[in-house]
Amino acid sequence: MLDHLIKGATVVDGTGAPGYTADVGIRDGRIAVIGIVTEEARTSEDATGLILAPGFVDPHTHYDAQLFWDPYATPSLNHGVTTVAAGNCGFTLAPLNPDRPDDADYTRRMMSKVEGMSLVSLEEGAPWTWSSFGEYLDALEGRIAVNAGFMVGHCALRRHVMGPRAVGGQPDKQQLDAMLRLLHDAMDAGAWGFSTTQSSTHSDGDGQPVASRHALPAELLALSKAVGEHEGTQIEGIVAGCLDQFSDAEIDLLVEMSAAAGRPLNWNVLTIDSAAPARVPRQLLASERARRAGGRVVALTMPILTPMNMSLGTFCALNLIPGWGPVLGLPVPERIEKLGDPAVRAEMVRRGQSEEAGVFRRLTNFGRYVIGDTYSEANRGLTGRVVADIAAERGLDPFSCLVEICAADELRTVLWPMPTDNDPESWAMRAEAWQHEDVLLGGSDAGAHLDRMCGAPYTTRFIGDCLRGRKLASLEQAVRMLTDDPAQLFGLRDRGRIQEGFHADLVLFDPERIDAGTATLVHDLPGDSPRLDSKAIGVRAVWVNGVEAIRDDVVTGAVPGRVLRSGRDTRTVATR
Repeated sequence: MLDHLIKGATVVDGTGAPGYTADVGIRDGRIAVIGIVTEEARTSEDATGLILAPGFVDPHTHYDAQLFWDPYATPSLNHGVTTVAAGNCGFTLAPLNPDRPDDADYTRRMMSKVEGMSLVSLEEGAPWTWSSFGEYLDALEGRIAVNAGFMVGHCALRRHVMGPRAVGGQPDKQQLDAMLRLLHDAMDAGAWGFSTTQSSTHSDGDGQPVASRHALPAELLALSKAVGEHEGTQIEGIVAGCLDQFSDAEIDLLVEMSAAAGRPLNWNVLTIDSAAPARVPRQLLASERARRAGGRVVALTMPILTPMNMSLGTFCALNLIPGWGPVLGLPVPERIEKLGDPAVRAEMVRRGQSEEAGVFRRLTNFGRYVIGDTYSEANRGLTGRVVADIAAERGLDPFSCLVEICAADELRTVLWPMPTDNDPESWAMRAEAWQHEDVLLGGSDAGAHLDRMCGAPYTTRFIGDCLRGRKLASLEQAVRMLTDDPAQLFGLRDRGRIQEGFHADLVLFDPERIDAGTATLVHDLPGDSPRLDSKAIGVRAVWVNGVEAIRDDVVTGAVPGRVLRSGRDTRTVATR
């Protein structure tokens, strides 16, 4: 007898093949039968007119902490994501050195700063009972509703071995050997591989460059080589040029890391903008060179525009504009005073629009900002208005007007920059890039920057756009790019397709309605901390390992997800 039967669905199986009508039967967590099914089932449902697709695979998340207080990985699961890759950008919660209990506090403060996680949620929502990476994975086993795989982060390896000297110091031979042993132990326990960052935007809770940024190429290559000694492993790497354009040295480093491991390396995120036409070919040069060197470098890119709010009052992307950090890092009264100086504002605008600002130049068209939440009587009625219009009324330049508004709210005003790359040319460039063999959809950062952005719904929003919007890809192509493509990159065993014998990770949705709701601020994290959430529209149900986890955008309470461990749950994806 089947556990559940889905009758009459249009099956889009993840391979890119045309959809077809069939019944799909589930038994013991797997897809047991596809076709005209007459076998009895404990439960069944009529799916006529609905699409049944494999569960989506999100290749870049930061759910490392959130899964402890939210085993459903919301809102990703609501939007059909059944498998998440976490432990990215060199940041993980393990291993922790048991001889230095303060390392947990350092890690929490670093994650709060660099990934925008609520510090009180990190303190109250996770147990922090582990030291080894294997113990961390065991702490999640059997209590999550999604399938989750984790890289081991370079910063944690360095901190464990070197302590405070991980920031600013270089390991001696014994310390490097100790890091390698830790990495091997983590992969033996099921880590998917190794993640690292060299990005100039990544600083710890003390404002110092995170530990991995101090690593020299020899250290990175030694750790990369270790990855290749384990089955089913990967590398994820971030360098400063990920945000704009790679330098020659960065291309060489990414290529050499992948080639040393004989494993794919993915990076985040390829930004596509018709105003910078040279960026995509430059970034994909790393992939071309890697292929020739016996490696593979894969760029992640988002198929939607993800709004991210800004504020002059709290740390956000504006702090990363060259020259802005020292001003926006001042205490609020001093910050308001400094921002009130026309010479300071003029210099900030100059620096923000200079070549050195790179991709952050996109944030300096202040006239195109929309005012979000406001908090003072002086700003009553401004919510939803465009800064350019307000500035014209007040006879101010846009940045001065924006500062005036924020100062009235003691800098608490929420600001929403309108995208600068929503033009037809940029979308045509995206559609072309999606066809490249080393470009993969993803980069949601789900689980991070919780009150600033909500990238998790990219799956439903993209499919809705393909069906009823720009139609830059067919439904079958869109589903393949969200399912089988990432499953193949990570070497997931028996996932990413609707195929007999595969794990029953499935999403059932209405093609006439599938979409994502507007992101709204909710206070449902530990400590009543805020985050942005988005409702799933048109998603009838989501199954993880054959168990219903979502029905009509509501979690069922089941926790059928698995901690996916390298080797057991992933196969090796070789580059040669």
